[in-house]
Amino acid sequence: MKPGIHPNYVESTITCSSCGTVVHTHATVPEIRVDLCSQCHPFYTGKQRIVDTAGRVDKFNQRRAASEKVQRAAKRREKAATKA
Repeated sequence: MKPGIHPNYVESTITCSSCGTVVHTHATVPEIRVDLCSQCHPFYTGKQRIVDTAGRVDKFNQRRAASEKVQRAAKRREKAATKA
């Protein structure tokens, strides 16, 4: 290794600004701050929420229910036509 071209490898603390979790490790900077960590991120905690903006989830569910209703009616008409 060439001397003088490598960064200093120091002890570092990673701090989560959301939950306050502190992790001690080594890095080239002494302090790292993150917004989310594995202790508070919804994917890892299993507390994932659906953010409903302007009722989009409700609108989707209504369209889906209407589509299923139309498909059931079409199947009934098809069965009735084959029986007759």
